[in-house]
Amino acid sequence: MRFTGVTARGIITPIFKQGDDLIKEICESVLRASAREGFAIGDGDIIGVTEAVVARTQGNYATCGQIASDIRQKLGGKDTGAVFPILSRNRFSVILKAIAMGCEKLYVQLSYPADEVGNSLISMDQIDQKGVNPYSDSFTYREFRDIFGETVHRFTGVDYIEHYKGLSDNIELIFSNDPRTILGYTKNVLNCDIHTRFRTQRVLKSSGAERSYRLDEILTGSVDGSGNNPRYGLLGSNKATEDKIKLFPKDTDIFVSKLCAALREATGKSVEVMVYGDGGFKDPVGGIWELADPVVSPSHTDRLKGTPNELKMKYFADNEFAELSGDALDAAMKKRIREKDGSLVGDMQAQGTTPRQITDLLGSLCDLVSGSGDRGTPVVLIQGYFTNFATE
Repeated sequence: MRFTGVTARGIITPIFKQGDDLIKEICESVLRASAREGFAIGDGDIIGVTEAVVARTQGNYATCGQIASDIRQKLGGKDTGAVFPILSRNRFSVILKAIAMGCEKLYVQLSYPADEVGNSLISMDQIDQKGVNPYSDSFTYREFRDIFGETVHRFTGVDYIEHYKGLSDNIELIFSNDPRTILGYTKNVLNCDIHTRFRTQRVLKSSGAERSYRLDEILTGSVDGSGNNPRYGLLGSNKATEDKIKLFPKDTDIFVSKLCAALREATGKSVEVMVYGDGGFKDPVGGIWELADPVVSPSHTDRLKGTPNELKMKYFADNEFAELSGDALDAAMKKRIREKDGSLVGDMQAQGTTPRQITDLLGSLCDLVSGSGDRGTPVVLIQGYFTNFATE
C-alpha cells in the first residue's frame, strides 16, 4: 500500500558552465542522489531541468553591442520607441541599455500602475486619489512625477523610473496604457511585452507604425557572433553581466529527447523530461505574477502534454458518498476513479480541479522547489505525479 502521493526533490548538481556535458552530469547527479539517499527511480518519474543551465552550457549569450546591432538594422537607428517593458534589473535593464545604444533617441513607454507581470510603480488607491483614468490618461516623465511623486518598489527598494531613465542619456520616459501613444513620438517601435505581444503589435501596425518588431523578433539568428533563439529572440533572457545577457535556451526539443534516452539507459526506466523556466503563479502580497518567460516549459516529452483529468474527491464525499465513511468510502471512491472515462471537462464531477496545462503545473512546482538563489538544485525529480488515490 502506498502512503505518499506526489513528491518533488531538488537534485544537487555541480555548478554548470559553458561547454559542460549537461546530459552526462544530470544523469550522474540523479543516480548519485538515488544511491546515497535511498530512493529508487521509477517509470513515470519526471526530471525537470531549469532553462538557465541549458542556456549556460550552450553558451547562449549576447552582448549589448550585438543586441544594439540588430536593433539598429531592424528599427533604423534613429528615433525608436520601446513599449511596455517589464520593470526588472535582471530581465530588462541590460536589454534597455542595448536598445538605447542602437538608436539616436529612445522613447520608453511604461504601463501603469504596474507592468505586465505585476511590478507596481504606484497603487490603484493612488490612481483613485489623484482622479486619474489609467485607460485613457497619458503622461510625460515630469507630469507623472508631479502627480505621483516617488515610486520605490516595495520589495526591491528600486525606483525603476529613475533606474531606467539613468541607463542612457538618450532615453525619454512616457507613461500610458495605450500602445498607440508611442506613435506620437516615433513610428519605429519595439514592443517589449511578453504575453500580450501579438495584440500590441497588431494595434501598433494598424495604427501607423512603420517599423514594428517584438522582442521575440530580435536575435532570432546570430549577430556578430552572438547567441540567438530562433523561437523567442530576447524573450526569456536574463542579465549575465552589466554588458551581457543569457538568452532563453535553444534546441530544447533535442536536449529533452537526448536526456530522456540517456536516463533510460542509465536507470532502465521510462523517465519523462522537461525544461522549465518561471513558474506560472502570482504572489498574493505584492501582486507579482512570476511568469516573465514566454512559456513555463519550452520543451518536454510527449506524456507531459495536455491537462489533468481528475475527479474532485470532496465533491463525492459531500454528495454521492455522503452516507459512507472509512473503508467503504475509500473503496467507493477508488472504484469511481478507476471507472472515469474520457475527458471530464465541463463535468460536475471535476468542478474545482485545476484547468491548466500539465507542464505549467509541473514547471511551477519545479520553480518553487529549485528556487532562484543558492539552493544549488537546478534539476528537480518529481515522483508519483501520474498516480492517484486508486493507484495500488
